[in-house]
Amino acid sequence: MRLRELLSDVPDVVRTRENNPNIRGIATHSGRVKEGDLFVALSSDGSLPDRHPFIFQAVQAGARAIVAERDVDVGDTAFVQTTDTHRALAHIAHRFYNKPSKQLKMIGVTGTNGKTSTVYLIRAVLNAAGLAPGLIGTIEHDLGITREISHNSTPQAHDLHRMFRAMVDASCRSAVMEVTSHGLAQNRVLGIDYEVAVFTNLTRDHLDYHNTPGAYLAAKARLFDNLRSDAYAVVNTDDAASKILMQKCSAHLLSYGRLEDATVRILEGSTSQGGTRLCLQTPRGKIDLELALQGDFQLYNATAAVTAGLALEIEPDIIAEALREIRIPGRFEGIDCGQNFGVFVDYAHAPDGLKNVLQTARAFARGQLICVFGCGGDRDKGKRPVMGGLSAKLADLSVVTSDNPRTEDPDAIIADILPGLGDAPHIVEPNRRRAIEKAIAKARAGDLVLIAGKGHENYQETNGIKAPFDDREVAREILECKVG
Repeated sequence: MRLRELLSDVPDVVRTRENNPNIRGIATHSGRVKEGDLFVALSSDGSLPDRHPFIFQAVQAGARAIVAERDVDVGDTAFVQTTDTHRALAHIAHRFYNKPSKQLKMIGVTGTNGKTSTVYLIRAVLNAAGLAPGLIGTIEHDLGITREISHNSTPQAHDLHRMFRAMVDASCRSAVMEVTSHGLAQNRVLGIDYEVAVFTNLTRDHLDYHNTPGAYLAAKARLFDNLRSDAYAVVNTDDAASKILMQKCSAHLLSYGRLEDATVRILEGSTSQGGTRLCLQTPRGKIDLELALQGDFQLYNATAAVTAGLALEIEPDIIAEALREIRIPGRFEGIDCGQNFGVFVDYAHAPDGLKNVLQTARAFARGQLICVFGCGGDRDKGKRPVMGGLSAKLADLSVVTSDNPRTEDPDAIIADILPGLGDAPHIVEPNRRRAIEKAIAKARAGDLVLIAGKGHENYQETNGIKAPFDDREVAREILECKVG
């Protein structure tokens, strides 16, 4: 596609020096540039380094055009200066891949906790209704025929639209995706028309990036601010943030929760290690659900999925049947090797998520509750003692360990957690495998071991290196040795 055609929708172009080359691909990393690509020099956004210093490397690698926010002399290579390269990338990618999201029913899910579970539940509903869904999220990207490992819950715009194109080419009719606050703040989803947008909840997270709770909420609100008037906003009415999210939203409102005025109201809900039962009052009458999932927090995720399905005019019986057996990797996932105590792995890595899963685990434990957890490096330090306090209050024994230290000293991260634990019983073991071993060694009949923080992840990142590590596999190996 010719450069001028790609630029036709890009706002705020300051200057161009170009001979309208044919563009074969889009890159934002100089090391991935191929001959004929357009290189977009993304500005630093607080989570990624500034790509402007790598412009000449991109040219040497074969880039035919450069899009940047600063005027740079790149010789005969086509050059475009714009005020915002993140916005430009979204518009360019949308056109380069021939606007594939326009050919899909788009459903976006945002919120602090529950995004992944809700996305999987909605995908099951869409699939049962014959809407052939793709999925983009924290665990994986399902493109219809192929799957990709997820490195980012909401990928950069050029990767998003490449995936949407793959979905369309695979005959997908819909797509459901996690829409993160980072993705919204960085305009990665700019130009995507969502038919349904879902809000799960808002609690403390990502303040290392957004700095304040208000900025975090404002990023989430962008999903709803940009909905068309004929779209549907599905929001958790029990969360006070919903009212703020809807202030500038012109879409149809469908609320869900326990409050009497909820469009879809939770009448009854109970959960056990055997699964979850849920009774909902909806505009289509009562819906009774039986789920294989466990945990009170899944009551809300399932209700959000039901409400989204009703917004898409899917029959209640189809929705109920679709949700019956669905399971989500690394979300309160049980590890059963024949031991006489429970072991569950969960992705909870923020205070509210840890609180929810600890409360569920406490309800299931007949004996003591042992919690293995840590906090990720290079992230919000303020949540570390908070999470320590939650484990101190809700668990009988806390085993404090490493999560993904990234570039931080694991011992320093643990030192930030410990004030929250105070005098509560705890063990400090920086080595995560040994921490899990110690927790399992302490467990007796009727106890429950919760391993929190990494869930589905199959690596541990230390000093920029990702080494293989899967809590589920590690726990299974330890249990097989113990039971065997």
